[in-house]
Amino acid sequence: MAWSFSAGTAVYIQIARKIRRFVISGKYLPGEKIPTVRQMATDAAVNPNTVQRAFSLLESEGLIESRGTLGRFVTSDPEKVKRAREIEAASIALEFVREADELKISKAEIIKLIEEARNEHS
Repeated sequence: MAWSFSAGTAVYIQIARKIRRFVISGKYLPGEKIPTVRQMATDAAVNPNTVQRAFSLLESEGLIESRGTLGRFVTSDPEKVKRAREIEAASIALEFVREADELKISKAEIIKLIEEARNEHS
């Protein structure tokens, strides 16, 4: 089944974000081989060049590494994964706060909303 993408953000960035989340969440484990460009392009129903750009971005971040003909692997460095998690969490929080500010939601209300969402999700 093809992945879904939203307008306004380049597809390769959306693919990189999805893979980054797979790494951060542990779906792709440290040192694990990830699917090939061709396989991921087929899964996402995109051009292989788009996946290649996403992989290049993640390689520049140090989250995945190329091992020549063996393929690409998730980094084994837990600090790189931890830092990616922190950056992703901060990005999510910032986006939420911006949206809340537009709606004139107070800090106390934001905290309450987060606590309620966490309780519903758990």
